[in-house]
Amino acid sequence: MALRVFPAIIDLFLFLASMISMHVALTRETDQIVGRPEDIVEPMEWNRSETLALAAHSCTRCHGVGLVRNRSQVTPCFCVLRSIFRACYSRFRQCVNKEKYLTKVSISVSSGSSRRPTWGRKDEEYIADFILVSRRYLDEDERRVFRFHYLLGADWRLCCRKLNMDRGNFFHFVYRIQQKLGRVYRELEPFSLYPLDEYFQGTMRINPDHLRSTQSPVPIRSKGSRPVVAPLKTAA
Repeated sequence: MALRVFPAIIDLFLFLASMISMHVALTRETDQIVGRPEDIVEPMEWNRSETLALAAHSCTRCHGVGLVRNRSQVTPCFCVLRSIFRACYSRFRQCVNKEKYLTKVSISVSSGSSRRPTWGRKDEEYIADFILVSRRYLDEDERRVFRFHYLLGADWRLCCRKLNMDRGNFFHFVYRIQQKLGRVYRELEPFSLYPLDEYFQGTMRINPDHLRSTQSPVPIRSKGSRPVVAPLKTAA
């Protein structure tokens, strides 16, 4: 009996090992397809507070959490990356369709050492950044689909006829573009396109250690002053 059970255990162990190696290979292939921005040296730490609101509740990959745990790292789910892309693309269309007399010049403070205020037109800058960043991180085939579908506004029928591809391959391109650019828009340094409020309102992230080293604390009370004591009435 033991001789029959032992080969079955070995077969089960080999099957589990093959499944684990296949999962690792697919994860590496997915990371190469989605990719990270080449300009980023240090990886971004994704957490639940950032992905929970963006994740799809019906997602079978992350189960609505927005994070997928691999062997050694935690990566954002594809539904989160697609949500980031859709938010940026919606703001891009809003900036493009807005009447020109509604645009305004706003002032923003740079995050460098000089911290000089600069004037700019945020809507036009966002349009230019959206197009240039997208063209930079897409290959030739993805760039064609992005141009016809997202910039020119062609539907899938016209894109398939113009690009000479079937519907399945077209939507595979669309999903891959959304996942790749969604990650680029969030992890781009030093100025990311997402979150949108930080881009348009000019929110700066200041290191607390830098503030501690350059600014001394303000004393609450000077050395020679005496504490103020309120007069108290004696009880009868």
